[in-house]
Amino acid sequence: MILPQYDNQCGWYELLNNVSCFSPLEDNAQFNTVVIGGGFVGNAAARRLAENMPDESFLLIDALKIGQGASGRNSGFVIDQPHKRDLELGSKEQKEKIIRLNRAAIDYFETQIDKYSIDCQWSKGGKYQAAVGARGEKHLNHYEQLLQQGNETYHRLSSAEMQNVFGTDYYNAAIFTPGGMLMQPAALMRGLADTMPDNVTVVEQTPIIEIKRINDGFELTAHNGVKVSCKQIILATNIFTPELGYMRNRILPVMTFASMTRPLTDAEMVVYGGQTDWGITPADHAGTTVRMTQDRRLIIRNSYRYAHDYNTPSQLLPKMHKRHWEGFVVRYPHLTEVKFEYTWGGASGLSSNFETFFGEVEDGVYASCCDQSVGAARGTISGMMLADMVAGKKSALLQDMIEVSGNPSWLPPKVFLRIGVPLRMQMARFASRSEL
Repeated sequence: MILPQYDNQCGWYELLNNVSCFSPLEDNAQFNTVVIGGGFVGNAAARRLAENMPDESFLLIDALKIGQGASGRNSGFVIDQPHKRDLELGSKEQKEKIIRLNRAAIDYFETQIDKYSIDCQWSKGGKYQAAVGARGEKHLNHYEQLLQQGNETYHRLSSAEMQNVFGTDYYNAAIFTPGGMLMQPAALMRGLADTMPDNVTVVEQTPIIEIKRINDGFELTAHNGVKVSCKQIILATNIFTPELGYMRNRILPVMTFASMTRPLTDAEMVVYGGQTDWGITPADHAGTTVRMTQDRRLIIRNSYRYAHDYNTPSQLLPKMHKRHWEGFVVRYPHLTEVKFEYTWGGASGLSSNFETFFGEVEDGVYASCCDQSVGAARGTISGMMLADMVAGKKSALLQDMIEVSGNPSWLPPKVFLRIGVPLRMQMARFASRSEL
Protein backbone atom coordinates (compact mmCIF):
# COMPACT_ATOMS: atom_id res chain seq x y z
CA MET A 1 0.00 0.00 0.00
CA ILE A 2 1.35 3.43 -0.97
CA LEU A 3 0.96 6.09 1.74
CA PRO A 4 1.34 9.88 1.45
CA GLN A 5 4.83 11.15 2.23
CA TYR A 6 6.11 14.64 2.96
CA ASP A 7 9.34 15.73 1.28
CA ASN A 8 10.15 18.92 3.27
CA GLN A 9 10.19 20.85 -0.01
CA CYS A 10 6.80 22.56 -0.28
CA GLY A 11 7.55 26.28 -0.01
CA TRP A 12 4.06 27.24 1.11
CA TYR A 13 4.21 24.87 4.09
CA GLU A 14 7.87 25.44 4.96
CA LEU A 15 7.22 29.19 5.30
CA LEU A 16 4.54 28.73 7.97
CA ASN A 17 5.37 29.94 11.46
CA ASN A 18 4.21 28.30 14.70
CA VAL A 19 2.37 25.39 13.11
CA SER A 20 -0.16 23.93 15.53
CA CYS A 21 0.06 20.29 16.54
CA PHE A 22 -2.76 17.77 16.36
CA SER A 23 -1.78 14.49 17.97
CA PRO A 24 -1.76 11.20 16.06
CA LEU A 25 -4.57 8.80 16.91
CA GLU A 26 -3.40 6.64 19.81
CA ASP A 27 -6.57 5.00 21.21
CA ASN A 28 -9.55 3.21 19.73
CA ALA A 29 -12.46 5.58 19.18
CA GLN A 30 -15.99 5.88 17.83
CA PHE A 31 -17.54 8.71 15.78
CA ASN A 32 -20.66 9.32 13.76
CA THR A 33 -18.66 10.01 10.58
CA VAL A 34 -14.96 9.87 9.75
CA VAL A 35 -13.52 12.20 7.12
CA ILE A 36 -10.27 10.79 5.72
CA GLY A 37 -8.05 13.52 4.28
CA GLY A 38 -7.55 17.07 5.53
CA GLY A 39 -7.34 19.00 2.27
CA PHE A 40 -9.96 21.20 0.62
CA VAL A 41 -12.60 18.45 0.47
CA GLY A 42 -11.96 17.09 3.95
CA ASN A 43 -11.73 20.44 5.73
CA ALA A 44 -15.00 21.63 4.22
CA ALA A 45 -16.77 18.31 4.81
CA ALA A 46 -15.80 18.11 8.49
CA ARG A 47 -16.88 21.66 9.25
CA ARG A 48 -20.17 21.29 7.40
CA LEU A 49 -20.92 17.99 9.15
CA ALA A 50 -20.43 19.70 12.50
CA GLU A 51 -22.79 22.50 11.47
CA ASN A 52 -25.41 20.11 10.12
CA MET A 53 -25.35 17.75 13.11
CA PRO A 54 -24.13 19.68 16.17
CA ASP A 55 -25.00 16.87 18.59
CA GLU A 56 -22.85 14.27 16.82
CA SER A 57 -19.08 13.76 16.89
CA PHE A 58 -16.83 13.65 13.85
CA LEU A 59 -13.20 12.79 13.08
CA LEU A 60 -11.01 14.56 10.52
CA ILE A 61 -7.92 12.42 10.02
CA ASP A 62 -4.91 13.00 7.78
CA ALA A 63 -1.91 10.85 6.96
CA LEU A 64 0.38 13.91 7.02
CA LYS A 65 0.28 17.28 8.74
CA ILE A 66 -2.64 19.21 7.29
CA GLY A 67 -1.29 21.55 4.62
CA GLN A 68 1.51 19.20 3.54
CA GLY A 69 -0.60 17.35 0.97
CA ALA A 70 -1.93 18.33 -2.43
CA SER A 71 -4.18 21.14 -1.15
CA GLY A 72 -1.19 22.93 0.35
CA ARG A 73 0.86 22.59 -2.83
CA ASN A 74 -1.19 24.39 -5.47
CA SER A 75 -0.40 27.80 -6.90
CA GLY A 76 -2.77 29.66 -4.62
CA PHE A 77 -5.73 30.28 -6.93
CA VAL A 78 -9.40 29.92 -6.02
CA ILE A 79 -11.01 30.16 -9.45
CA ASP A 80 -14.66 31.12 -9.76
CA GLN A 81 -15.22 30.28 -13.41
CA PRO A 82 -15.26 26.94 -15.20
CA HIS A 83 -11.62 26.23 -15.94
CA LYS A 84 -9.95 24.66 -18.95
CA ARG A 85 -12.00 21.60 -20.03
CA ASP A 86 -15.10 22.60 -18.04
CA LEU A 87 -15.07 25.95 -19.82
CA GLU A 88 -14.41 24.49 -23.25
CA LEU A 89 -16.63 21.41 -23.20
CA GLY A 90 -19.55 22.16 -20.92
CA SER A 91 -22.98 23.38 -21.96
CA LYS A 92 -24.09 26.89 -21.02
CA GLU A 93 -26.29 25.46 -18.25
CA GLN A 94 -23.49 23.32 -16.85
CA LYS A 95 -21.10 26.29 -16.81
CA GLU A 96 -23.65 28.38 -14.93
CA LYS A 97 -23.97 25.63 -12.31
CA ILE A 98 -20.19 25.37 -11.92
CA ILE A 99 -19.96 29.13 -11.44
CA ARG A 100 -22.65 29.04 -8.74
CA LEU A 101 -20.83 26.22 -6.97
CA ASN A 102 -17.40 27.85 -7.20
CA ARG A 103 -18.70 31.19 -5.96
CA ALA A 104 -20.45 29.47 -3.06
CA ALA A 105 -17.05 27.98 -2.14
CA ILE A 106 -15.46 31.43 -2.27
CA ASP A 107 -18.21 32.82 -0.03
CA TYR A 108 -17.55 29.96 2.40
CA PHE A 109 -13.83 30.73 2.47
CA GLU A 110 -14.40 34.42 3.05
CA THR A 111 -16.85 33.74 5.87
CA GLN A 112 -14.37 31.51 7.72
CA ILE A 113 -11.37 33.74 7.03
CA ASP A 114 -13.19 36.82 8.33
CA LYS A 115 -14.75 35.04 11.31
CA TYR A 116 -11.50 33.51 12.54
CA SER A 117 -9.01 36.09 11.20
CA ILE A 118 -7.12 33.43 9.25
CA ASP A 119 -3.84 34.88 7.99
CA CYS A 120 -3.40 33.31 4.54
CA GLN A 121 -2.68 36.22 2.15
CA TRP A 122 -6.31 36.08 1.00
CA SER A 123 -7.12 38.69 -1.61
CA LYS A 124 -9.61 39.53 -4.33
CA GLY A 125 -6.77 39.44 -6.84
CA GLY A 126 -8.70 37.93 -9.72
CA LYS A 127 -6.91 35.88 -12.36
CA TYR A 128 -4.88 36.66 -15.45
CA GLN A 129 -4.76 34.29 -18.40
CA ALA A 130 -1.82 35.05 -20.65
CA ALA A 131 -0.22 34.03 -23.92
CA VAL A 132 3.40 34.16 -25.05
CA GLY A 133 3.27 33.33 -28.77
CA ALA A 134 0.87 32.72 -31.63
CA ARG A 135 -0.26 29.33 -30.29
CA GLY A 136 -1.06 30.79 -26.88
CA GLU A 137 -2.80 33.81 -28.38
CA LYS A 138 -5.04 31.52 -30.43
CA HIS A 139 -6.06 29.77 -27.19
CA LEU A 140 -6.56 33.15 -25.50
CA ASN A 141 -8.81 34.41 -28.29
CA HIS A 142 -10.95 31.29 -27.90
CA TYR A 143 -11.05 31.89 -24.14
CA GLU A 144 -12.28 35.43 -24.79
CA GLN A 145 -15.06 34.12 -27.02
CA LEU A 146 -16.17 31.72 -24.28
CA LEU A 147 -16.22 34.55 -21.73
CA GLN A 148 -18.35 36.64 -24.08
CA GLN A 149 -20.77 33.76 -24.62
CA GLY A 150 -21.18 33.44 -20.86
CA ASN A 151 -21.59 37.22 -20.36
CA GLU A 152 -18.63 37.13 -17.96
CA THR A 153 -16.80 40.31 -17.00
CA TYR A 154 -13.21 40.55 -18.25
CA HIS A 155 -10.57 43.01 -19.40
CA ARG A 156 -8.01 42.48 -22.17
CA LEU A 157 -4.75 44.17 -21.19
CA SER A 158 -2.64 46.46 -23.31
CA SER A 159 1.13 45.96 -23.56
CA ALA A 160 1.68 48.81 -21.13
CA GLU A 161 -0.77 47.31 -18.64
CA MET A 162 0.93 43.90 -18.82
CA GLN A 163 4.32 45.52 -18.21
CA ASN A 164 2.93 47.48 -15.28
CA VAL A 165 1.40 44.43 -13.59
CA PHE A 166 3.83 41.62 -14.45
CA GLY A 167 7.09 43.57 -14.55
CA THR A 168 8.01 41.96 -17.89
CA ASP A 169 7.29 42.43 -21.60
CA TYR A 170 7.40 38.67 -22.20
CA TYR A 171 3.68 38.21 -22.85
CA ASN A 172 1.90 38.97 -26.12
CA ALA A 173 -1.58 39.15 -24.65
CA ALA A 174 -3.47 38.70 -21.40
CA ILE A 175 -7.04 38.75 -20.11
CA PHE A 176 -8.06 39.61 -16.55
CA THR A 177 -11.16 38.20 -14.86
CA PRO A 178 -12.02 39.71 -11.46
CA GLY A 179 -13.91 36.94 -9.66
CA GLY A 180 -11.08 34.66 -8.59
CA MET A 181 -9.20 34.83 -5.30
CA LEU A 182 -5.55 34.42 -4.34
CA MET A 183 -4.22 32.89 -1.14
CA GLN A 184 -1.42 31.03 0.61
CA PRO A 185 -2.82 27.49 0.42
CA ALA A 186 -0.94 25.81 3.28
CA ALA A 187 -1.75 28.72 5.60
CA LEU A 188 -5.41 28.50 4.62
CA MET A 189 -5.50 24.75 5.29
CA ARG A 190 -3.91 25.20 8.71
CA GLY A 191 -6.20 28.08 9.60
CA LEU A 192 -9.29 26.10 8.74
CA ALA A 193 -8.10 23.05 10.68
CA ASP A 194 -7.21 25.18 13.71
CA THR A 195 -10.73 26.63 13.87
CA MET A 196 -12.79 23.45 13.58
CA PRO A 197 -16.02 23.28 15.63
CA ASP A 198 -15.74 21.57 19.01
CA ASN A 199 -17.51 18.42 17.82
CA VAL A 200 -14.76 17.72 15.26
CA THR A 201 -11.65 15.88 16.46
CA VAL A 202 -8.66 16.61 14.23
CA VAL A 203 -5.92 13.97 14.00
CA GLU A 204 -2.72 14.17 11.96
CA GLN A 205 0.11 11.85 10.92
CA THR A 206 -2.21 8.84 11.11
CA PRO A 207 -2.66 6.99 7.80
CA ILE A 208 -5.69 4.74 7.47
CA ILE A 209 -4.66 1.44 5.90
CA GLU A 210 -7.88 -0.59 5.96
CA ILE A 211 -11.63 -0.05 5.84
CA LYS A 212 -13.88 -2.93 6.91
CA ARG A 213 -17.68 -3.03 6.99
CA ILE A 214 -19.04 -4.20 10.36
CA ASN A 215 -22.64 -4.49 11.56
CA ASP A 216 -24.35 -1.21 10.58
CA GLY A 217 -21.13 0.75 10.07
CA PHE A 218 -17.39 0.56 9.48
CA GLU A 219 -14.15 -0.19 11.26
CA LEU A 220 -11.08 1.74 10.14
CA THR A 221 -7.57 0.56 10.97
CA ALA A 222 -4.72 3.06 11.26
CA HIS A 223 -1.09 2.27 10.45
CA ASN A 224 -0.36 1.86 14.17
CA GLY A 225 -3.17 -0.66 14.66
CA VAL A 226 -5.62 1.72 16.34
CA LYS A 227 -9.25 1.10 15.35
CA VAL A 228 -11.98 3.67 14.66
CA SER A 229 -15.63 2.75 14.27
CA CYS A 230 -18.20 4.95 12.54
CA LYS A 231 -21.52 4.98 10.71
CA GLN A 232 -20.33 6.76 7.55
CA ILE A 233 -17.08 7.63 5.83
CA ILE A 234 -16.17 10.57 3.60
CA LEU A 235 -13.14 9.88 1.45
CA ALA A 236 -11.29 13.12 0.82
CA THR A 237 -8.24 11.20 -0.32
CA ASN A 238 -7.92 12.32 -3.95
CA ILE A 239 -5.37 10.15 -5.80
CA PHE A 240 -4.94 7.85 -2.79
CA THR A 241 -8.59 6.74 -2.92
CA PRO A 242 -7.75 3.53 -4.86
CA GLU A 243 -5.31 2.55 -2.10
CA LEU A 244 -8.33 2.26 0.20
CA GLY A 245 -10.19 0.07 -2.29
CA TYR A 246 -12.38 2.59 -4.12
CA MET A 247 -12.33 4.17 -7.61
CA ARG A 248 -9.68 1.74 -8.77
CA ASN A 249 -8.54 2.21 -12.37
CA ARG A 250 -10.50 5.45 -12.69
CA ILE A 251 -8.22 8.16 -11.26
CA LEU A 252 -5.18 9.28 -13.25
CA PRO A 253 -2.64 10.82 -10.82
CA VAL A 254 -0.75 13.67 -12.49
CA MET A 255 1.92 15.74 -10.79
CA THR A 256 3.00 19.24 -11.68
CA PHE A 257 5.96 21.14 -10.24
CA ALA A 258 6.63 24.63 -8.91
CA SER A 259 9.58 26.72 -7.73
CA MET A 260 9.42 29.75 -5.43
CA THR A 261 12.00 32.51 -5.08
CA ARG A 262 13.16 34.22 -1.95
CA PRO A 263 11.45 37.59 -1.35
CA LEU A 264 12.59 40.43 -3.58
CA THR A 265 14.42 43.24 -1.80
CA ASP A 266 13.31 46.86 -2.02
CA ALA A 267 15.97 47.51 -4.65
CA GLU A 268 14.95 44.45 -6.64
CA MET A 269 11.33 45.54 -6.54
CA VAL A 270 12.36 48.77 -8.26
CA VAL A 271 14.20 46.82 -10.96
CA TYR A 272 11.24 44.41 -11.27
CA GLY A 273 8.85 47.31 -11.83
CA GLY A 274 5.63 45.31 -11.51
CA GLN A 275 2.97 44.80 -8.88
CA THR A 276 2.62 42.27 -6.09
CA ASP A 277 -0.26 39.84 -5.50
CA TRP A 278 -1.22 38.54 -8.93
CA GLY A 279 -1.43 35.21 -10.71
CA ILE A 280 -1.22 34.08 -14.34
CA THR A 281 -2.60 30.82 -15.67
CA PRO A 282 -1.46 29.89 -19.18
CA ALA A 283 -3.79 30.19 -22.14
CA ASP A 284 -2.20 27.02 -23.48
CA HIS A 285 -2.97 24.13 -21.12
CA ALA A 286 0.63 22.91 -21.07
CA GLY A 287 2.10 26.39 -20.53
CA THR A 288 3.53 28.04 -17.41
CA THR A 289 1.68 29.37 -14.38
CA VAL A 290 3.26 32.40 -12.68
CA ARG A 291 2.48 33.96 -9.29
CA MET A 292 3.74 37.04 -7.49
CA THR A 293 2.82 36.79 -3.81
CA GLN A 294 2.03 39.50 -1.32
CA ASP A 295 5.42 38.91 0.30
CA ARG A 296 7.27 39.51 -2.99
CA ARG A 297 8.02 35.94 -4.02
CA LEU A 298 7.76 34.86 -7.65
CA ILE A 299 6.54 31.33 -8.41
CA ILE A 300 6.97 29.42 -11.66
CA ARG A 301 4.93 26.27 -12.25
CA ASN A 302 5.12 23.94 -15.23
CA SER A 303 6.09 20.38 -16.24
CA TYR A 304 3.96 17.30 -15.65
CA ARG A 305 4.54 13.65 -14.86
CA TYR A 306 2.37 10.57 -14.49
CA ALA A 307 2.50 10.12 -10.70
CA HIS A 308 2.16 6.34 -10.61
CA ASP A 309 3.96 6.40 -7.24
CA TYR A 310 1.74 9.27 -5.95
CA ASN A 311 4.59 11.05 -4.14
CA THR A 312 7.36 13.38 -5.33
CA PRO A 313 10.60 11.62 -6.37
CA SER A 314 13.43 13.70 -4.92
CA GLN A 315 15.71 12.90 -7.86
CA LEU A 316 13.37 14.79 -10.20
CA LEU A 317 13.53 18.11 -8.34
CA PRO A 318 16.91 19.33 -9.68
CA LYS A 319 15.64 18.78 -13.24
CA MET A 320 12.45 20.68 -12.48
CA HIS A 321 14.40 23.44 -10.74
CA LYS A 322 16.43 23.86 -13.94
CA ARG A 323 13.32 24.03 -16.11
CA HIS A 324 11.72 26.59 -13.85
CA TRP A 325 14.88 28.68 -13.82
CA GLU A 326 14.87 28.74 -17.62
CA GLY A 327 11.23 29.93 -17.54
CA PHE A 328 12.08 32.53 -14.91
CA VAL A 329 15.09 33.96 -16.74
CA VAL A 330 13.29 34.49 -20.06
CA ARG A 331 10.58 36.41 -18.20
CA TYR A 332 12.86 38.26 -15.78
CA PRO A 333 16.37 38.55 -17.24
CA HIS A 334 16.81 41.62 -15.03
CA LEU A 335 16.30 39.54 -11.86
CA THR A 336 18.86 36.76 -12.24
CA GLU A 337 20.26 37.47 -8.78
CA VAL A 338 16.92 36.33 -7.28
CA LYS A 339 17.23 32.59 -6.67
CA PHE A 340 14.69 29.88 -5.94
CA GLU A 341 14.35 28.79 -2.32
CA TYR A 342 11.98 25.86 -2.86
CA THR A 343 11.02 23.41 -5.60
CA TRP A 344 8.21 20.90 -5.09
CA GLY A 345 5.67 18.69 -6.81
CA GLY A 346 1.95 18.42 -6.18
CA ALA A 347 -0.45 15.84 -7.56
CA SER A 348 -4.04 16.06 -8.71
CA GLY A 349 -6.53 13.48 -9.92
CA LEU A 350 -7.69 13.50 -13.53
CA SER A 351 -9.99 11.23 -15.48
CA SER A 352 -9.67 10.19 -19.10
CA ASN A 353 -13.16 11.51 -19.95
CA PHE A 354 -12.75 14.76 -17.92
CA GLU A 355 -15.50 13.75 -15.50
CA THR A 356 -15.32 14.43 -11.77
CA PHE A 357 -16.80 12.03 -9.24
CA PHE A 358 -19.12 13.08 -6.43
CA GLY A 359 -21.40 10.93 -4.29
CA GLU A 360 -21.61 7.46 -2.78
CA VAL A 361 -19.08 4.88 -3.96
CA GLU A 362 -20.99 2.31 -1.93
CA ASP A 363 -23.60 2.40 0.81
CA GLY A 364 -22.31 4.67 3.57
CA VAL A 365 -19.06 5.63 1.81
CA TYR A 366 -18.95 9.02 0.11
CA ALA A 367 -16.21 10.52 -2.04
CA SER A 368 -15.20 13.43 -4.21
CA CYS A 369 -12.27 12.88 -6.57
CA CYS A 370 -10.89 13.53 -10.06
CA ASP A 371 -10.81 17.28 -9.40
CA GLN A 372 -9.21 17.99 -12.82
CA SER A 373 -6.63 20.32 -11.19
CA VAL A 374 -9.20 22.83 -9.89
CA GLY A 375 -9.43 21.53 -6.34
CA ALA A 376 -9.61 24.73 -4.28
CA ALA A 377 -13.13 25.81 -5.19
CA ARG A 378 -14.43 22.50 -6.55
CA GLY A 379 -12.98 20.48 -3.68
CA THR A 380 -14.36 22.84 -1.06
CA ILE A 381 -17.91 22.97 -2.36
CA SER A 382 -17.94 19.22 -2.99
CA GLY A 383 -16.85 18.60 0.61
CA MET A 384 -19.68 20.81 1.84
CA MET A 385 -22.19 19.05 -0.38
CA LEU A 386 -20.99 15.58 0.66
CA ALA A 387 -21.66 16.62 4.25
CA ASP A 388 -25.14 17.76 3.26
CA MET A 389 -25.74 14.44 1.52
CA VAL A 390 -24.66 12.53 4.64
CA ALA A 391 -27.01 14.66 6.75
CA GLY A 392 -29.92 14.25 4.32
CA LYS A 393 -29.96 17.99 3.68
CA LYS A 394 -31.22 18.85 0.18
CA SER A 395 -30.50 22.12 -1.60
CA ALA A 396 -30.19 23.67 -5.04
CA LEU A 397 -26.40 23.62 -4.68
CA LEU A 398 -26.41 19.90 -3.93
CA GLN A 399 -28.53 19.29 -7.00
CA ASP A 400 -26.13 21.41 -9.06
CA MET A 401 -23.19 19.38 -7.75
CA ILE A 402 -24.84 16.10 -8.67
CA GLU A 403 -25.67 17.37 -12.16
CA VAL A 404 -22.16 18.64 -13.00
CA SER A 405 -20.48 15.45 -11.76
CA GLY A 406 -20.19 12.18 -13.61
CA ASN A 407 -18.54 8.81 -13.75
CA PRO A 408 -14.81 8.79 -14.57
CA SER A 409 -14.15 6.19 -17.24
CA TRP A 410 -11.97 3.13 -16.82
CA LEU A 411 -8.25 3.56 -17.42
CA PRO A 412 -5.98 1.10 -19.22
CA PRO A 413 -3.75 -1.14 -17.08
CA LYS A 414 -0.90 0.70 -15.35
CA VAL A 415 1.73 -0.99 -17.50
CA PHE A 416 0.25 0.82 -20.52
CA LEU A 417 -0.28 4.08 -18.63
CA ARG A 418 3.39 4.19 -17.65
CA ILE A 419 4.29 4.21 -21.33
CA GLY A 420 1.42 6.12 -22.89
CA VAL A 421 0.88 8.98 -20.41
CA PRO A 422 4.52 10.20 -20.29
CA LEU A 423 4.67 10.02 -24.09
CA ARG A 424 1.51 12.11 -24.40
CA MET A 425 2.89 14.62 -21.89
CA GLN A 426 6.14 14.90 -23.84
CA MET A 427 4.17 15.57 -27.01
CA ALA A 428 2.09 18.25 -25.24
CA ARG A 429 5.23 19.87 -23.85
CA PHE A 430 6.80 19.95 -27.32
CA ALA A 431 3.66 21.41 -28.89
CA SER A 432 3.50 24.09 -26.18
CA ARG A 433 7.22 24.83 -26.00
CA SER A 434 6.70 28.42 -27.12
CA GLU A 435 4.43 29.00 -24.11
CA LEU A 436 6.75 27.63 -21.42
